[in-house]
Amino acid sequence: MFGPATGIGSMPGGDAREAAKTVTGSFEDFPFLPELPARGPGADMIGRTAGLLVELYARVEPSGWRIGDRPGRDTKRARSWLGEDLDALEEFTQDYEGPLKVQAVGPWTLAAALELRNGEAALSDPGACRDLAASLAEGIRLHLEEVRRRVPGATLVLQLDEPSLTAVLRGQVKTASGYRTHRAVDRQLVEATLRDVVGVHTGGPAVVHSCAPDVPFALLRRAGAAAISFDFALLTERDDEVIGEAVEGGTRLFAGVVPGTDGPLSDPAGSVMGVRTLWRRLGLRPELLAEAVTITPSCGLAGASPDYARRALAHCVRAARSLADNPE
Repeated sequence: MFGPATGIGSMPGGDAREAAKTVTGSFEDFPFLPELPARGPGADMIGRTAGLLVELYARVEPSGWRIGDRPGRDTKRARSWLGEDLDALEEFTQDYEGPLKVQAVGPWTLAAALELRNGEAALSDPGACRDLAASLAEGIRLHLEEVRRRVPGATLVLQLDEPSLTAVLRGQVKTASGYRTHRAVDRQLVEATLRDVVGVHTGGPAVVHSCAPDVPFALLRRAGAAAISFDFALLTERDDEVIGEAVEGGTRLFAGVVPGTDGPLSDPAGSVMGVRTLWRRLGLRPELLAEAVTITPSCGLAGASPDYARRALAHCVRAARSLADNPE
């Protein structure tokens, strides 16, 4: 269902074919659809997902992405780039069989980022949040259908990117003025909305990714996430109990252990030493490691150099192999 290593989503540069070639060459058993935000608005995380929305459209304003009445050039650009990325992925996944990951921004990070006509985040309006989540769910369903048509041998893994989720739950998302924050959203509503969006993916598992601190593991599991993707360096011992419960409950951990920006890479065994230490601390069986953990970069690689990005992806594969070969 999952491979031993994969990437998060974003890659440096603007060449879709080069990115697809790098990703499929690096991860022969768990590639993903690359995102190339360096191309500009519409290729960024929010704009790309806004382009998936059904009967809702967004355009770029000086303050960010704003919901509008009709598809404009920003929507068309986002859809055009996504088409280009899918063409490239299709070219390099001929006859591929196995897991393939596609990413979209989750409903709560989208609600925190997209503005209404008055300039406030959609998060400020419960009705707007509902409409946005429904539009997103349908857009993701159609997107998955399209990827399935292009790569028919793949088992699709849906990744929802939710870096703002903790801020939404804690009432830390700033208003347009920057002087106040939007009130915290009820946890049950957050969970139910996520469950609805995850639920449109009936043909494979869903993973929720957040490279923010204090990822709400238990909430995400209840919402139907089969795997949770996080920056391993941000874990604290406070997270031990929920992580132990997640692993014992069959939830896969996407452990972000390889730095997402240029810097020296340790040896592969050194990169996963923290994962082994966590395992021992939790008293989990070492042989569970390879079954329960996928190795990834700590976050997207958009800010890395192309050379470092290639090396980081290869390093993830080697680190995962080290974990499987020497779980003790």
